[in-house]
Amino acid sequence: MKRIVVVEDEELVRQGIVHAVDWAGIGCQVVGEASNGLAGLAVIREKKPDLIVADIKMPMMDGIDMVRTLRKDGIGCRVIFLTAYSDFSFAQHAVKLGAADYLLKPFRDGELEEAVKRSLEAAPSPVPQPSAGQDAKYSRYVLEAMKYIDSHYSEDISLGTVADHLGLSDSRLSHLFKDETGQSPGSYLIQTRIRAAMDMLRDCRSKVYEVAEQTGFRDIAHFSSTFKKIVGVSPSDYQKTAAD
Repeated sequence: MKRIVVVEDEELVRQGIVHAVDWAGIGCQVVGEASNGLAGLAVIREKKPDLIVADIKMPMMDGIDMVRTLRKDGIGCRVIFLTAYSDFSFAQHAVKLGAADYLLKPFRDGELEEAVKRSLEAAPSPVPQPSAGQDAKYSRYVLEAMKYIDSHYSEDISLGTVADHLGLSDSRLSHLFKDETGQSPGSYLIQTRIRAAMDMLRDCRSKVYEVAEQTGFRDIAHFSSTFKKIVGVSPSDYQKTAAD
């Protein structure tokens, strides 16, 4: 059973998520809950969940700051953010933190369950981005892999490309990367490309198909579906909102 922690300040909403969702039916169980981000930190650190369902707007500490703190601590479990505010800046922050999904409240019946299943089965799992304060958390090989991906994400690269650059076998790099970050090099590459795409789309000088090509996606349909799954809106809608 996958372990879930729910962090939501609205009591009725939180209890509805905890008790009304058929968690067992999707192979999950709620192991903890909290009414604000600060309390959520303590619950998450204690329970070590596989996935967090968290509101963004909460008292004391919001969901974005809560997850940002967890990432700094090296806790990379998946996150589904909830919000009643249709503001794409929230989606931007969410994707930077490696959110697996982003849902607007009130969500439809079955929508949360589908998001949870999708997140646990297929979506890229989060990984804290490397920084000077986090370098010590990763081995030299993993840091070099991250830096290579950050520099070459726009190219047609693969696990084999990165492994060859480091002088490692594909399996060795994959094992090291997943062991230290909780996700595969491929998932890290996807997130890097989507972050870059969001920056380009906000600039509004490039067309969607140009952004897809410049961020390493060779198929615009794949780019659009991947972007919408991670950010919550299509590339064209995201660009249109950024231009308004």
